[in-house]
Amino acid sequence: MAQAITRETVLELLPPRRQETHKGSYGKALAVAGCARYRGAAALAAEGLLRGGAGLVTLASTEAVLAGVIPRLPECICLPCPQEAQHGGISRTAGKRILEASRGCDALLLGPGMGNTEDTAALVELLAPGAGCGVVLDADGLNAAAAMDALPRPVNAPLVITPHPGEMARLCGLTVAEVEAGREGIAAGYARANGCVVVLKGHRTLVAGPDGQVYKNTTGNAGLSRGGSGDILAGLLTALLAQKPDDPMAAAVCAVWLHGAAADRCAARRSQYAMLPHDLFEDLGALLAEEGR
Repeated sequence: MAQAITRETVLELLPPRRQETHKGSYGKALAVAGCARYRGAAALAAEGLLRGGAGLVTLASTEAVLAGVIPRLPECICLPCPQEAQHGGISRTAGKRILEASRGCDALLLGPGMGNTEDTAALVELLAPGAGCGVVLDADGLNAAAAMDALPRPVNAPLVITPHPGEMARLCGLTVAEVEAGREGIAAGYARANGCVVVLKGHRTLVAGPDGQVYKNTTGNAGLSRGGSGDILAGLLTALLAQKPDDPMAAAVCAVWLHGAAADRCAARRSQYAMLPHDLFEDLGALLAEEGR
């Protein structure tokens, strides 16, 4: 049976930042995200990385996406990538350059807003197993993985996947109804079979580890049911993985609880109807400040 994620669980796993530290103390994270249609996904994921406390954050994307993100997030480092012509996404020809950049990182995020294209699939197939760090596979990264013979995973580093029920269904060859009817068993079984951490999103998001551990989130509300919420979660999770590269379960558990708790505060402030994903950052900051983090 799944163990509930509580405030106490998260505070124990998320210690206060030490005074005698510097940006290198909190991990380097790289996000590969965005295309012409989904520029906002890259912005939200990158801000999730920054607000999640990563020491250095790099965004690999096209010039058009970066031009929209950097005025909002000047702290973000840019890795400009060539654009593929048909969909305005990141060209597969950027693969070698991104792979080299990932070698100096502690965590790599693949997928938010990249577009479900052949170029995205080629990048995921190259970068996920080739990265010299932990990988978070999200959104279009998962769509690409679902079409592969095996889940692409890094060598000697953790893999975290963040599917919603539709993506989980595609990964498992099931229907969405079947996934929803057996959420805990399906998440746990997939994590065990593939040696990864599964964050199965939805009401009471589940975090399942390869050792059979399963946690159930206790925060969050229906105000998160809109595009962009998952991009923030993916960025936050990757930031925490960069700081806890040897403990992907802790990173995932903390990320889903904090994301949901910020959403609960946001709903009280703006309502579940009117709240928007980017509103969560104000509430996340207030929440962390209250807890001395």
